[in-house]
Amino acid sequence: MRAPLAAAGAAAGAAADAGAASTRPGVAPAGPAPVPGRQLRILALTCEVLARSVYLCAARSPHVVDVRLNRRGLHDDPPNLRTILQAQVDESGAPYDAVVLAYGLCGGATAGLRAGAIPLVVPRAHDCITLFLGSRDRYSAEFLGHPGTYWYVQDYLERTDDGSAFGGVGSGSDTTTQATYEEYVEKYGEDNAAYLMEALGAWRSHYDRAAYVDMGVAHPEAAGLAEDRARGDAERRGWQFEKLAGELILIRKLIDGDWAAEDMLVVGPGEQLAMSYDEQVIRAVPAAATDALTPTG
Repeated sequence: MRAPLAAAGAAAGAAADAGAASTRPGVAPAGPAPVPGRQLRILALTCEVLARSVYLCAARSPHVVDVRLNRRGLHDDPPNLRTILQAQVDESGAPYDAVVLAYGLCGGATAGLRAGAIPLVVPRAHDCITLFLGSRDRYSAEFLGHPGTYWYVQDYLERTDDGSAFGGVGSGSDTTTQATYEEYVEKYGEDNAAYLMEALGAWRSHYDRAAYVDMGVAHPEAAGLAEDRARGDAERRGWQFEKLAGELILIRKLIDGDWAAEDMLVVGPGEQLAMSYDEQVIRAVPAAATDALTPTG
């Protein structure tokens, strides 16, 4: 196991500055230098869709990890999610050494987040699907090879808002969809409501594959129920169904303090997260210079 990282803001900033001075072309600068034998106290902020995976990695981590879940439907409103995450980051300090964010860019929701009194660590990921697949390379291969894929994972299917029967990873809010469905049931009956919901969901017509990512962390019976639901959606919509093995590697690195710059970005106090618009996905910039880089919606 790699030695964990020092979490003091000054040390993180100094090491990051030193790493940024690397002259090796095409090589990402190294993250802050590790301190052997140091057990960290970490606060992990994450979405419900990663609940089982983050809890498992937290239980196995060499560090002391507290987990805070945010409702998955928040990603439908990126500015609101950003506000919520920023408030959670701002209120985090001692006894924590670092805040880790188990989120991708999520439609730009995390772009613009500022570190508080302690370092903020974020995976280099466009969205949570990268975290489920385990690497940006695999994410790119899947999206280039199968652009018409609708994604499913167990926690997403289990943690629907208000008991909704709709949605996969990246779909619209369950609360909004369910409210529309209930209104149609009241006006037109269940059969007609179901037909209308399918017609209104014509945006799904450009999908041809349902991919269920099995993270391998749940009881087989619970995992089987989620897989059956994804498979049923695929059959009902005429999509090819494929089951993919998930990888915990990025989540585990995030929770274990393995924050090498290739996969993780450490945002130090006085810095802010910004999109990099390249293969690194995100970068840290001085907070005062990022107002124009923060998406507004």
